[in-house]
Amino acid sequence: MEREEINRFIQQVTGADRLMSLGVVQRLWSGYGSIERIGLEGTDVSSVIVKHVKPGSGKHPRGWNTDLSHRRKLKSYQVETHWYERQDKHIAATHPRIPRCFGAKTDGDEVLIVLEDLDESGFAGRRSSVSKSEWQACIGWLAAFHAQHLGDDADGLWESGTYWHLETRPDELEELEDLDLKNAASAIDARLKATSFQTLVHGDAKLANFCFSKTGSEVAAVDFQYIGGGCGMKDLAYFVGSCFRDAEAEKREAEVLDFYFDEFRVHSTQAQKVEDDWRPLYRVAWADFHRFLKGWSPGHWKLSDYSERVAKEVITSLKEAKS
Repeated sequence: MEREEINRFIQQVTGADRLMSLGVVQRLWSGYGSIERIGLEGTDVSSVIVKHVKPGSGKHPRGWNTDLSHRRKLKSYQVETHWYERQDKHIAATHPRIPRCFGAKTDGDEVLIVLEDLDESGFAGRRSSVSKSEWQACIGWLAAFHAQHLGDDADGLWESGTYWHLETRPDELEELEDLDLKNAASAIDARLKATSFQTLVHGDAKLANFCFSKTGSEVAAVDFQYIGGGCGMKDLAYFVGSCFRDAEAEKREAEVLDFYFDEFRVHSTQAQKVEDDWRPLYRVAWADFHRFLKGWSPGHWKLSDYSERVAKEVITSLKEAKS
C-alpha cells in the first residue's frame, strides 16, 4: 500500500479532512512494519494509531528466520484484524477496555489497522515495574476478559491462543536440550487443553501490552495477534512472569491466584467451577511457557530456579497421573 492509499483509508474511516504524522510509536517485530500516531483535523477524534504490517527483509533478533516463523507472523496479523473487526464498537469502550477499531484492510500480506489512540483516551501510562494496585488492575482486566469470553468460539482466531503453543513451535521444541521437559511437552499441552472451561486468551498478556490510566487503577490492553482459545491460566502465568522475578513470582503465587478468582467471581456465575478446574493449571501453564522459552532462548533471564522447580513438579505429577 502506498502512502496516498493509506491516508485515503484513514480519512475514510475517521471522517478527517487532514492528516498529520505525529511520529512512529514503534517498529514491529522482525521488521514487519510499524505503528504510527496520526493527528486528525476536521473530526472529533484528535489522533489515531495506525498499525501497518508490511513484511520486509527484517531479521529475527534471535535468529529464528524460518518459513514457519514467517507464516505464523502473517497469520497473527490476520487474526488480529479479524478480532478487531468482530468487536462491537461500543463494547470496546467498556470493561475490559480495548482500543476501538475504526477500520482495517488487507492487500496481500499487507495489513492496515486504524485504532483508537489510548493515550488520548486517558490510558497514556506504560510501566516497566508495577505497584500492587497496578498489577491488580492488569489481573482484574484478565479475569474480566476471560469471564466475558467463557465458552466463546475461536472462529477466525487461533484455535489455541498464545504465541508459544506447541503446534506452532516445533523448531524450538527440537532445540530443547532438557529431555524430561521435551518428552513431557505434549502431555503439558494436552493437560491445558483438557479443561472443561475454554475461553479466549489474549495470548501475549505481558506488562508491556497494558496501558495505564493516570492513577494506574485502570488499564486497557493492546496487541491481539495471538488471541485464541484456551485456559485463562496461560495468560495469568505469562503476565506474572513478565512482572516479577524469581522469588517474588513464587512469593505472590497464592495472592495472585486468589485475587484473579475473586475478580472472576464478579463477572461470572460459574466462577467456583472454573476455579476448581483452572487453579491447578496455573503451574501447568507456567511449565508450558518455560518449555517454549528454554528451547527458544536458553539463556533468557526468565529461566529461573522457580520456573525449573515448577516444571519439574508438573512433569512428576503428569507421570504419576499416567501410572
